[in-house]
Amino acid sequence: MRTSTRVAGVLTGLTLTLGATALTAPASHADIPACTNMAAQAGVSATDAVSAACHRGVSGDLQGCVSGLTAAGVPGGAATGACRLAAHEPR
Repeated sequence: MRTSTRVAGVLTGLTLTLGATALTAPASHADIPACTNMAAQAGVSATDAVSAACHRGVSGDLQGCVSGLTAAGVPGGAATGACRLAAHEPR
């Protein structure tokens, strides 16, 4: 096998491997700090209950997130906004 063919094959394999890793890696779309900060702006300290609720928002359970934040004392509108932030990509 010629060296140029071997190098091309290795580079192709490396590119495919890295591309597949990037596509299958868990997406970094969680924004828990933004969620907890919004809860703090609403007057609720960032407790374990707030963090757990924000984690539910990250996993796509918007209703569970809102319920958890509301139970922790975050007003409804702020809870909904915080959970929507949790589900979005950090900026």
